Amino acid sequence: MEAGPLSQWLRDGLADAGFEVVLLETRHVKAALSAMTVKTDRKDARGIAQLLRMGWYRPVHAKSAACQEVRALLVGRKLLQAKLLDVELSIRGILRGFGLKVGEVSRGCFEPRVRELTDGHAMLEMVIGAMLQARSALWNEFTRLHREMLKIARRDQVCRRLMSATGFGALVAITYRSAVDDPVCPDASQIRTPAETGITAAPPSAPDARRHPQLHHQPEHTSRPAARSRSGSHRIAWLASATSDQRSRRSPKLTCLPPAASTVPHSPLPALE
Repeated sequence: MEAGPLSQWLRDGLADAGFEVVLLETRHVKAALSAMTVKTDRKDARGIAQLLRMGWYRPVHAKSAACQEVRALLVGRKLLQAKLLDVELSIRGILRGFGLKVGEVSRGCFEPRVRELTDGHAMLEMVIGAMLQARSALWNEFTRLHREMLKIARRDQVCRRLMSATGFGALVAITYRSAVDDPVCPDASQIRTPAETGITAAPPSAPDARRHPQLHHQPEHTSRPAARSRSGSHRIAWLASATSDQRSRRSPKLTCLPPAASTVPHSPLPALE
């Protein structure tokens, strides 16, 4: 069947029923079926059957159930974080229209500072009070998901090994871990840049920073399903060696990592437990 949002669920059900299921790469299927003048479900099914018969397809790796659970956790955490920031910025924008500025405050002091500014203004107390209650609920649930993510990262041996590298935190490690899933699958052999998982070298902002390269973290939602790569290990090893090399004099404009062809040995990552 063609890969899609429900393909993983359908594949597991058909596999449990004893059927042999192959997920087809969507771009290859679209290119092969684009010659049909009339598009119907029956003709699409017949075209996919012809692709299977001729072998003109590329199988897609189906991620494990544990990996899908981790991805669901990361997506939910990112959504709550984005909504939390939206509410805080909206509160600041509303108060600014009345000449009230919250200023630079910590997350714990944000609510007391806002209530101090709105004290004595009935309409603002009602509106901002409702928004503060929503913010409090979002913060509590975001904290709960974030702690669960940290627990998973601490229990997973691969994540602990990744976090031993310079610049790796729990979020980057578990994002890369869930994106790769199984490094021995055919899709993982396609070497891709690890920028989608946020492990590229960040451009230095000062001359001294060239001696201590850091990792640039991108949002975890950028780890698309196509980011199944096991090439990040030798790039991480290169970055760790560059950190210990005090004589490194790389250009501040250098933002890419060395080519995929490297002599650094690669140790494959085990599957999610």
